Amino acid sequence: MGRKSFLTLIVMMLCAPCSAQEWADKMFAVRSYDFGNIARGAKTEIAFELTNLYLEDVHIASVLSSCGCTTPRIEKDTLKTYEKGAIIAHINSDRFLGNRGATISVTIDKPQYAQVQLYVKVHIYENVLLEPSSVALGSVDRGNSIERTISVQYAGRSDWQIMEVRSGNPHLAGTVKETSRQGGRVSYDLKVVLGKDAPAGYLRDCVWLITNDERTKNIPVPVEGLVQADISVSPSALFLGVVQSGESVTRQIVIHGPKPFRIVSIRADGDSLQAATPKSDEPKSLYIVPITFTSRKKAGRVSQMIRIETDSSKTVLELPVYSVVGGQQ
Repeated sequence: MGRKSFLTLIVMMLCAPCSAQEWADKMFAVRSYDFGNIARGAKTEIAFELTNLYLEDVHIASVLSSCGCTTPRIEKDTLKTYEKGAIIAHINSDRFLGNRGATISVTIDKPQYAQVQLYVKVHIYENVLLEPSSVALGSVDRGNSIERTISVQYAGRSDWQIMEVRSGNPHLAGTVKETSRQGGRVSYDLKVVLGKDAPAGYLRDCVWLITNDERTKNIPVPVEGLVQADISVSPSALFLGVVQSGESVTRQIVIHGPKPFRIVSIRADGDSLQAATPKSDEPKSLYIVPITFTSRKKAGRVSQMIRIETDSSKTVLELPVYSVVGGQQ
């Protein structure tokens, strides 16, 4: 079988029996989200993640919202095989109040035309205001703690109180302090602390204000930040392409960190992946490591994992590796 014919067969195998609409829907893990109740002015958004499951590039041409209460944007418009992206839906809580909902239409024009519908809904409190609109932690090195304070303002009942702050994230904690109370206007300072044992990566979460008012009982406060990894690997997922049965292919990965370190071991699933552990007399902050895959299986998709251990991090880095194996030409 020729290479071109084989590629066509693989694309059909991965997509069938999907229709033009179904293949696009399958890339999204979640296609609807209910924000529940949020404060006026809160910076609130959701990332609808998608993964290109196919051999051809996927191009997102446009996104459009049915309501001005929601502004969508494309995180990355072209996705290669197994590459991840997202459609971000931002709630305009500074301009809209009450119950709101929107349908977000995602138009894909390559490798073929399809349109995916995403759905959001929310209730925006008019009497609770956050200033600023979220707890922005900024960037922090892994192993360090950080805290930020914002203002929570309320207009309504004279006896309104925040009873406690809750968090579903074990690395986030919050406390409040009342700063003023005049009639039905109340102000609090909310302090949020990110613990030093927080894992590396982007943080998009929230803490919850629990009040004594049933109408505003649970108020989410968005928290965002970036915990910098001490060691990281690029790319975050390695696609080796289409490999004919019995052939080998080699690609390079980059392992890097802010300070010099040594690589203790690189282990791969099975014997079809080979990665030699670099030997260095002196620690380095960057290593370029070749990864070789030799196909020994029948035609189809192969998923494997490489695990990297260093002397600088307690966490073992994991690198997913993908390939598609074909038959003899």
